[in-house]
Amino acid sequence: MEVIQATEMHTNEVAVLFDAYRSFYDQAPDFKGALAFVSERIKQKDSIIYVVLEGEEIIGFTQLYPIFTSIGMKRGWLLNDLYVLEEHRGKGAGSALLDAAAALGRSTGAAWVMLQTYIANREAQKLYEAKGFKKDVHSYYYYQSL
Repeated sequence: MEVIQATEMHTNEVAVLFDAYRSFYDQAPDFKGALAFVSERIKQKDSIIYVVLEGEEIIGFTQLYPIFTSIGMKRGWLLNDLYVLEEHRGKGAGSALLDAAAALGRSTGAAWVMLQTYIANREAQKLYEAKGFKKDVHSYYYYQSL
Protein backbone atom coordinates (compact mmCIF):
# COMPACT_ATOMS: atom_id res chain seq x y z
CA MET A 1 0.00 0.00 0.00
CA GLU A 2 1.22 3.47 -0.89
CA VAL A 3 -0.29 6.90 -0.15
CA ILE A 4 0.33 9.73 -2.60
CA GLN A 5 -1.14 13.16 -3.22
CA ALA A 6 -3.67 13.10 -6.04
CA THR A 7 -2.94 15.07 -9.20
CA GLU A 8 -5.00 15.86 -12.28
CA MET A 9 -4.14 12.42 -13.67
CA HIS A 10 -6.08 10.84 -10.77
CA THR A 11 -9.23 12.93 -11.20
CA ASN A 12 -11.49 10.24 -12.72
CA GLU A 13 -10.55 7.55 -10.20
CA VAL A 14 -10.95 9.94 -7.25
CA ALA A 15 -14.32 11.09 -8.62
CA VAL A 16 -15.56 7.47 -8.68
CA LEU A 17 -14.61 7.08 -5.01
CA PHE A 18 -15.94 10.53 -4.13
CA ASP A 19 -19.31 9.64 -5.66
CA ALA A 20 -19.36 6.37 -3.67
CA TYR A 21 -18.43 8.32 -0.52
CA ARG A 22 -21.33 10.73 -1.07
CA SER A 23 -23.68 7.78 -1.62
CA PHE A 24 -22.50 6.30 1.70
CA TYR A 25 -23.71 9.56 3.27
CA ASP A 26 -27.18 9.23 1.72
CA GLN A 27 -26.63 11.43 -1.33
CA ALA A 28 -27.95 10.49 -4.77
CA PRO A 29 -25.23 9.25 -7.13
CA ASP A 30 -23.91 12.05 -9.35
CA PHE A 31 -20.68 11.08 -11.09
CA LYS A 32 -20.76 14.11 -13.39
CA GLY A 33 -21.05 16.44 -10.39
CA ALA A 34 -18.40 14.49 -8.46
CA LEU A 35 -16.02 14.71 -11.40
CA ALA A 36 -16.54 18.46 -11.73
CA PHE A 37 -16.11 19.00 -7.97
CA VAL A 38 -12.94 16.90 -7.65
CA SER A 39 -11.47 18.39 -10.80
CA GLU A 40 -12.04 21.92 -9.51
CA ARG A 41 -10.47 21.13 -6.11
CA ILE A 42 -7.35 19.71 -7.74
CA LYS A 43 -7.03 22.48 -10.34
CA GLN A 44 -7.61 25.30 -7.85
CA LYS A 45 -5.39 23.63 -5.22
CA ASP A 46 -7.90 24.56 -2.52
CA SER A 47 -7.82 21.13 -0.93
CA ILE A 48 -5.31 18.34 -0.53
CA ILE A 49 -6.43 14.93 -1.73
CA TYR A 50 -4.47 11.82 -0.84
CA VAL A 51 -5.11 8.46 -2.44
CA VAL A 52 -4.05 5.04 -1.25
CA LEU A 53 -2.85 2.65 -3.91
CA GLU A 54 -2.78 -1.11 -3.81
CA GLY A 55 -0.62 -1.88 -6.78
CA GLU A 56 -1.97 0.39 -9.51
CA GLU A 57 -5.51 0.54 -8.09
CA ILE A 58 -6.74 3.50 -6.07
CA ILE A 59 -8.67 1.92 -3.20
CA GLY A 60 -9.34 4.95 -1.01
CA PHE A 61 -8.95 8.68 -0.61
CA THR A 62 -9.09 11.49 1.88
CA GLN A 63 -9.64 15.19 1.24
CA LEU A 64 -8.48 17.94 3.58
CA TYR A 65 -9.32 21.63 3.53
CA PRO A 66 -7.19 24.32 5.17
CA ILE A 67 -8.89 26.31 7.91
CA PHE A 68 -7.59 28.42 10.77
CA THR A 69 -8.00 28.51 14.51
CA SER A 70 -8.37 32.01 15.88
CA ILE A 71 -7.94 30.72 19.43
CA GLY A 72 -4.69 28.93 18.60
CA MET A 73 -3.64 31.45 15.94
CA LYS A 74 -2.55 28.64 13.64
CA ARG A 75 -3.64 26.70 10.63
CA GLY A 76 -5.87 23.68 11.06
CA TRP A 77 -6.96 21.02 8.60
CA LEU A 78 -10.52 19.83 8.13
CA LEU A 79 -10.44 16.20 7.09
CA ASN A 80 -13.75 16.42 5.30
CA ASP A 81 -13.79 13.16 3.36
CA LEU A 82 -12.30 9.72 3.90
CA TYR A 83 -13.43 6.67 1.98
CA VAL A 84 -12.05 3.20 1.34
CA LEU A 85 -13.67 0.74 -1.03
CA GLU A 86 -15.68 -1.74 1.03
CA GLU A 87 -13.74 -4.78 -0.16
CA HIS A 88 -10.48 -3.17 1.00
CA ARG A 89 -11.59 -2.08 4.47
CA GLY A 90 -9.76 -3.50 7.46
CA LYS A 91 -6.46 -3.78 5.58
CA GLY A 92 -4.90 -0.54 6.83
CA ALA A 93 -5.84 1.85 4.02
CA GLY A 94 -7.87 4.16 6.27
CA SER A 95 -5.08 4.18 8.84
CA ALA A 96 -2.52 5.05 6.15
CA LEU A 97 -4.70 7.95 4.94
CA LEU A 98 -5.05 9.26 8.52
CA ASP A 99 -1.27 9.05 8.90
CA ALA A 100 -0.85 11.12 5.73
CA ALA A 101 -3.30 13.70 7.09
CA ALA A 102 -1.37 13.92 10.37
CA ALA A 103 1.92 14.27 8.48
CA LEU A 104 0.41 17.12 6.44
CA GLY A 105 -0.68 18.83 9.64
CA ARG A 106 2.76 18.49 11.20
CA SER A 107 4.57 19.67 8.06
CA THR A 108 2.41 22.81 7.85
CA GLY A 109 2.65 23.69 11.54
CA ALA A 110 -1.06 23.09 12.04
CA ALA A 111 -2.64 23.06 15.49
CA TRP A 112 -4.85 20.08 14.64
CA VAL A 113 -6.66 17.96 12.12
CA MET A 114 -10.39 17.73 12.76
CA LEU A 115 -13.09 15.55 11.26
CA GLN A 116 -16.69 14.58 11.73
CA THR A 117 -18.62 11.45 10.93
CA TYR A 118 -22.10 10.08 11.29
CA ILE A 119 -22.96 8.96 14.81
CA ALA A 120 -23.85 5.54 13.38
CA ASN A 121 -20.46 5.14 11.66
CA ARG A 122 -19.00 3.19 14.58
CA GLU A 123 -16.32 1.36 12.60
CA ALA A 124 -14.80 4.65 11.47
CA GLN A 125 -15.05 6.03 15.01
CA LYS A 126 -13.03 3.09 16.33
CA LEU A 127 -10.30 3.82 13.80
CA TYR A 128 -10.27 7.57 14.52
CA GLU A 129 -10.02 6.99 18.25
CA ALA A 130 -7.29 4.38 17.77
CA LYS A 131 -5.34 6.98 15.76
CA GLY A 132 -5.58 9.51 18.59
CA PHE A 133 -8.60 11.57 17.58
CA LYS A 134 -10.69 12.72 20.54
CA LYS A 135 -14.44 13.25 20.50
CA ASP A 136 -15.28 16.90 21.22
CA VAL A 137 -17.32 17.11 24.40
CA HIS A 138 -17.14 20.91 24.68
CA SER A 139 -18.69 22.14 21.45
CA TYR A 140 -21.79 21.69 19.35
CA TYR A 141 -21.68 22.11 15.60
CA TYR A 142 -24.47 24.07 13.94
CA TYR A 143 -25.35 24.30 10.28
CA GLN A 144 -27.49 26.73 8.35
CA SER A 145 -28.58 25.55 4.93
CA LEU A 146 -28.26 28.24 2.29
